[in-house]
Amino acid sequence: MAKEQQHGLLGLDFQELSQLVLKHGQPEYRARQLFDAIYPQRVASLDSISTLPKEFRAALLEEGLDIGQLRIEKSFQSTDGTIRYLIATADGETVETVWMPEGDGGESGDGTEAGENDWNRATICVSSQVGCAVNCQFCLTALLGVKRNLTAGEIVGQVLAVLSDRQVDMERQRVNIVFMGMGEPFLNYPHFIKAVRLLAEGVRFPESRMTVSTSGIVPRIHEFGEEPVRPKLAISLNASNDQVRERIMPINRKWPLATLMQAAREFPLRNRERITFEYVLLDGVNDDPAHAREVVELVRGIRCKVNLIALNPGPGIAFGTPAEDRVKAFQQVLVQSGIPAFIRRPRGRDIYAACGQLKRTVG
Repeated sequence: MAKEQQHGLLGLDFQELSQLVLKHGQPEYRARQLFDAIYPQRVASLDSISTLPKEFRAALLEEGLDIGQLRIEKSFQSTDGTIRYLIATADGETVETVWMPEGDGGESGDGTEAGENDWNRATICVSSQVGCAVNCQFCLTALLGVKRNLTAGEIVGQVLAVLSDRQVDMERQRVNIVFMGMGEPFLNYPHFIKAVRLLAEGVRFPESRMTVSTSGIVPRIHEFGEEPVRPKLAISLNASNDQVRERIMPINRKWPLATLMQAAREFPLRNRERITFEYVLLDGVNDDPAHAREVVELVRGIRCKVNLIALNPGPGIAFGTPAEDRVKAFQQVLVQSGIPAFIRRPRGRDIYAACGQLKRTVG
């Protein structure tokens, strides 16, 4: 896998900017000016930071240190308002980032909209790697393999690029972030968690408006639970027993369900927080009511909710999408057992922007 590189000032935290400022013989308050310009103000270039002396800006540019904002190469708009962005990195790679207006919510057991605050506004779905190494058999991103990790700056840069394109006012608009794009965030843990801190401290996203999804990297789940600043946790479950999960998620051979569910049980939840279990339903594979009853036993005793996602199809995927009545029957087993279960509406399926469809499509 190619090594990720730091390009520009984007991705540096306040302490790192402070060291840079002092190295150039500037007063320490310049670090705050730089930090605020890069993150909350979303300034695109050093030349636009008029509060900094010209000679300081020139010295940074001479070192090759402009801000390094990412460039939107192409965008595609769905009939439902979802926008899929193809975003270019400095080395010529591309990743995909998705804007979902009015959130990414599901339906509750009675068919009404999910009313939880984390899903009822606009959502940005962010990538953490160029491609993905986890190889889930129902996901188009898996067909790419993995080329490299994204830096913290490239992760934050996706968010800043979309916020600027949509002209979002963070003081007036409610936007959520889900780390559910290309890649497995917990296989790029240091850069992912640094990006989280920058989004919280710099761009000013509350932890409660960020969610990270993992396929089940158990050691990182334990580490994540100890972080002082962390998003909410979602676990991509997708099967109710080891036999089925190993078939569709090879990572289950390394961390089988008993190990994964133990990590979920030990995860330190905050007040009113739940773990989200995501479950992609594959026709005739994992969508039987018997599977739903097994899920009930798996999650018993865990403060959680389940998001059900009927497979979003794509070329090269050898599974089918279950009929709506099978999805609802699966949901009802969970709901009748007292487990909050929501059916996620597909967003942007027509432009390959839905869950499991991100593959750097250019048309």
